[in-house]
Amino acid sequence: MDRDGGEIRGGRIETRHHQWMDCAVAEARTGLSEGGIPIGAVLVENGRILGRGHHQRVQKGNPVLHAEIDCLQDAGRTGNFRNSVLYSTLMPCYFCAGAKVKCGIPMVVAGESENFAGAREFLESKGVRVIDLRREDCISMMKEFIPRHPAPWNEDIVEL
Repeated sequence: MDRDGGEIRGGRIETRHHQWMDCAVAEARTGLSEGGIPIGAVLVENGRILGRGHHQRVQKGNPVLHAEIDCLQDAGRTGNFRNSVLYSTLMPCYFCAGAKVKCGIPMVVAGESENFAGAREFLESKGVRVIDLRREDCISMMKEFIPRHPAPWNEDIVEL
């Protein structure tokens, strides 16, 4: 059983993860409607959303306001995040992965990693459990966004 009460049975991921991911997808759609990059996140603990956020780098001109950072900021100071699960529509980048490790978040559920592989190996090397739901709505949202808006996407995904 995972920390949010969902189970993984026979390779099938419990519907609970999809229910929380629906909330992250709603955040991503909000970001898209504001003219931003469609990435959303929610932080969940014991069946309750502690924080929610969406990528606002474009809207607010803030280079560090990724969805997961917006979500953590919304959650505020809780004492610790050791019993939480962070849901993100896209596999987290290294910046956001570092924030999850720093905050002690033990589990990340990503909507997809097809459009961006992210920092899964880094997270796992730090003991964070990672689940990739490979959701078609998350995949198609980014697959449609990237070719239509290459400039903000390429600015955000800096290759070193």
